[in-house]
Amino acid sequence: MNKRIAITLSGLILAINTCALAQTAPDASPAAVGEMRAGTLKSVRGEVQLLSANGAARGAGPGDAVAPIDRIVTGPDSGASVVLRDGTSMVVGPSSRLDLKQFHFDSTTQDGGMLVSLLRGSLRMITGLIGKTNPDAVRVETQTAVIGIRGTDFIVQADGQP
Repeated sequence: MNKRIAITLSGLILAINTCALAQTAPDASPAAVGEMRAGTLKSVRGEVQLLSANGAARGAGPGDAVAPIDRIVTGPDSGASVVLRDGTSMVVGPSSRLDLKQFHFDSTTQDGGMLVSLLRGSLRMITGLIGKTNPDAVRVETQTAVIGIRGTDFIVQADGQP
């Protein structure tokens, strides 16, 4: 089964706003908030859903928390912008399925790692602190390739199964 993967560098500039904290129970500690939230949806255009690890789907909107293991699904003519806790920004294009398979980040030591899987569609990513302090800790998978990221701005497109 042949899949087409395109990787191009881009000179575009993406404006990043500060991250909002996820909504949590009133007694949640700051450490618990950090563990439950990998990042925040900054903007949403069209039909976008978040699927949790247990398969529960919820509509997505600006300011919604993205968990360390979530799937972002965009409809046709739709898209979403996500900012992770380490400052990584991701723009998910139309008709895409993106799994945030793994994300951990310690803001004190700036140590962490992430694994993103693009099942279908397109992704633009600008790496944050994890990519700057430990480039080997950032990986992007498609159905036919794994890309090691070295702290850069790139676009990936995967024509995968729906």
